[in-house]
Amino acid sequence: MFCKNCGKETENEKELCAECEAKLNTEVKENTENVNEPVKEVVAEVKSSNETHQAGEPKSKMAAGLLGIFLGQFGVHNFYLGYTTKAIIQVSVSGAGWLLSVCTLGISTLLPAGMGIWGLIEGIMILAGSIKVDGKGNPLKE
Repeated sequence: MFCKNCGKETENEKELCAECEAKLNTEVKENTENVNEPVKEVVAEVKSSNETHQAGEPKSKMAAGLLGIFLGQFGVHNFYLGYTTKAIIQVSVSGAGWLLSVCTLGISTLLPAGMGIWGLIEGIMILAGSIKVDGKGNPLKE
């Protein structure tokens, strides 16, 4: 036990501190049975709150597939599903390809065509069930 007045360690049986002679509180009762219960409740609430916000509304498999087939060149289906990095790559490469094709009189249309084929394949994969989850890992709804 420590003296609250001077901070020196004292013997538990003493009523006065040997250093400063302050009265020691010998009636201190330690109750450690349910100390962590409020903390456990708060942690459980935070976990359930995070799961609720993370899950959100399930994304439509049909919408994602059709977006991939018709607008996949621009990565719209990946933006919809939450795969933003992949979507930004698709829209950037496609946009750069279209700009280059204007400057080179259509020679550089291979980049946008490649992005279109990539989007078409991903759209078919989504509709076929090969891609089953969105960017957060939530399953796609039918």
